[in-house]
Amino acid sequence: MLERLNQALDHLEACLDQEVDMAEVARIAAVSEYHFRRMFSALAGMPLTVYVRRRRMTLAGAEVLAGELTLLDVAVRYGYGSGEAFARAFRSMHGIGPGEARRTGAVLSAQPRMSFRVVVEGSTTMRYRIVEKASFRVVGRKARVPLVHEGLNAAAAAHVRSLDERAIVRMKELGDREPEGVLSAVVYLTDSREEGAEADYWVGVVTGPEVVAEGLDALDVPAGTWAVFDNHGPYPSALQELWRDVFTQWFPSNRYTTRPGPELLRTRPVEIGAETGSQLWIPVEQGSGSAGA
Repeated sequence: MLERLNQALDHLEACLDQEVDMAEVARIAAVSEYHFRRMFSALAGMPLTVYVRRRRMTLAGAEVLAGELTLLDVAVRYGYGSGEAFARAFRSMHGIGPGEARRTGAVLSAQPRMSFRVVVEGSTTMRYRIVEKASFRVVGRKARVPLVHEGLNAAAAAHVRSLDERAIVRMKELGDREPEGVLSAVVYLTDSREEGAEADYWVGVVTGPEVVAEGLDALDVPAGTWAVFDNHGPYPSALQELWRDVFTQWFPSNRYTTRPGPELLRTRPVEIGAETGSQLWIPVEQGSGSAGA
C-alpha cells in the first residue's frame, strides 16, 4: 500500500499547478478518498489540504524570487483568482508578501516533497480481530474537544469529571451489548487529525438502536465492520501510541480501509503512567487493493 500511496503523491505533485482531483489521487492509491485523507493525515501529521497548499506556496515562492513571471501570473498558475488571495496565502506560509519577497530577495519557507517508507522496528505486536456488528446507538453525553497527541487531554478529562453519578448509573443500566460498559466515542468533524483539530467526544454505552434515554444524548451508528484492537500499557501514552500505530502500521499492511463512523474506546482511566487495559474499535471496510502492493 505504501508504494501506491507514493504513486498517488507523485500524481498530486504533477498537478500542483492545476486543480487537483482528489478522487483520482485516491484511485491511484487504491483506496477511498475518505481513507486516503485519513491515512495521509495520520502518516504526515497534517491534513492533505494543508500539505497541498504548502507545496504550492513552496513552488510559488521559488517562481516569485526567480522574477520571470508577473506576480499575477504566478498567482493564477497556482490556482488563485486574485493577487490579494495569493498574497494572503503567500504571507501565511512565508511571513512576507510576494511583492516584498521579490524586491528584497527574502529567505522563504519550504514544504519538502513527501514520500512514505516503512521503518521496521520489530518490537510491536498488535492484537486485533474483525467484527461484523449490527446497527446500534451510543447513549451518553458529548462535548467538543481538541485533539491532543501526547499527554492528557484536559478538555476530555474535564468532560468525564462533569458527569454526575446519576447519569453514569443510568448509562450502566442501559448498556447491553459489545463493547460492554461505559466507553468513549470520538467523531471527527473533518479529515484532519492534526493537534488541536476539533472532534465530538462522547462518554456513554452501547445500546439497541431503539433505546431512548431522557436527559442523555444519542448517537446512531449503522451496521458495519469493525477492527478491534486490544491494548495494555501506561495511561494515556499507550493509547496514543496505539492510535498512531493503527494508522501508520496496521492499515498500510492490511486490506482494510477506514470508513466514516465513530472510533470507540473502552478503557479504565487511572493515574497518569499507571498500567491499564483498553480496547479500541475502528470502523473499517475491505479495500480494493492488495495489502502488500
